Amino acid sequence: MTNEAAAPGRPSSFTKEIADVICERIANGESLRSICDDEDMPNKSTVFRWLRSDAEFSDQYARAREAQADALFDEMLDISNTPVIGEKTKTDKDGKVEVSTGDMIEHRRLQIETRKWMAGKLKPKKYGDKLDLNVSGNLETVSEDQLNARISQLLGKAGANAVAGGAGPSEEAE
Repeated sequence: MTNEAAAPGRPSSFTKEIADVICERIANGESLRSICDDEDMPNKSTVFRWLRSDAEFSDQYARAREAQADALFDEMLDISNTPVIGEKTKTDKDGKVEVSTGDMIEHRRLQIETRKWMAGKLKPKKYGDKLDLNVSGNLETVSEDQLNARISQLLGKAGANAVAGGAGPSEEAE
């Protein structure tokens, strides 16, 4: 006897259709947590199991995460260009509450900084911090004899300045 009715609950068997929906929503900037909160989507642990067991889905998911960085970048532009008016309350030391209305700039700044950090982690070559690996200054090469002489000189100074019970003065270089 076959059961043609869908089993109740969340999907747990891998299907290409569900994998495509998950990756599309991630590429559009949605978090895996919010996707998996939907009743018709699998739990996060199920998605992670699929990622471990299906190489094609794993590759598709990785590409979706990279595309998510671009979606986050677009969101940052929208957030920075769209004022959000709200109320701010401040209580002074006497308990008097002052309410003011204005742009929620601190909240928008946090939203942008969070997205900037995430984009840098998801697509570091494009959105990550640029490191300056240029070195300035001069390097001086010395011969092995010069190096040994300098080491002996420094050890001699260290031995001469040693406290009681420490190492005694070292021998001078010949």
